[in-house]
Amino acid sequence: MPLTLYPAVDIKDGRAVRLTQGRADAETVYDVDPVAAAQRFADAGTEWLHVVDLDAAFTGEPRNRHLIADIVATTGCRVQASGGVRTVEDVEASLGYGAERVVIGTMALTDPDFVRDVLDRVGPRIAVGLDARGDVLQARGWTEEAGDLFEAIETFTAMGVPRFVYTDVAKDGMLQGPNVEMLTKVADATDAAVTASGGVSTLDDLRVLAGCHERVDAVIVGKALYAGAFTLDEALEVSR
Repeated sequence: MPLTLYPAVDIKDGRAVRLTQGRADAETVYDVDPVAAAQRFADAGTEWLHVVDLDAAFTGEPRNRHLIADIVATTGCRVQASGGVRTVEDVEASLGYGAERVVIGTMALTDPDFVRDVLDRVGPRIAVGLDARGDVLQARGWTEEAGDLFEAIETFTAMGVPRFVYTDVAKDGMLQGPNVEMLTKVADATDAAVTASGGVSTLDDLRVLAGCHERVDAVIVGKALYAGAFTLDEALEVSR
């Protein structure tokens, strides 16, 4: 099955970076200009980008949200925005800057009713981020435990959440391959679409993800692209 590929542009202090296992102190800077990084992905033919405001995720201050507008205007790509969503107004601000979809992480896990409020206000242009170590959800930049993964999936599926972004925290940024077994369990537990995130290191990983479950229809790829494990051209060819 074709996969929609989302190259990741993670922004911290106005720079494109990648973190290892979500740790703020394990940062690698790949480009001083996130818009330039996004443009290179667009030039290779991607239709979507996953843009994360890491400053907002760690501090609650949305310092980089305005860059969504710059990225959309420059690249013409559709943007899935993430990081530091604390209020309905935060969601509306990202959509206002041109994001196609907003991923809600910590607020969804600590206040599930918040997701219902957002769905009422903006409809299906959201996804819920499920970042987990095993069955245990992780919140606030992966620094706090936030309940059981599968209980949350049941709750949000009943609300009508259209998409989950599942990240195995232990795999993120490690280039050791995705946790396909857990990803399949997540997809089995919902009728929503599922985006895989974390661990992709080879083109074979993409091939495996493409065939692992009918509801796993997208994948976020970050460090593997920045580190040169494969090119975006190659990844797009495989994902199609």
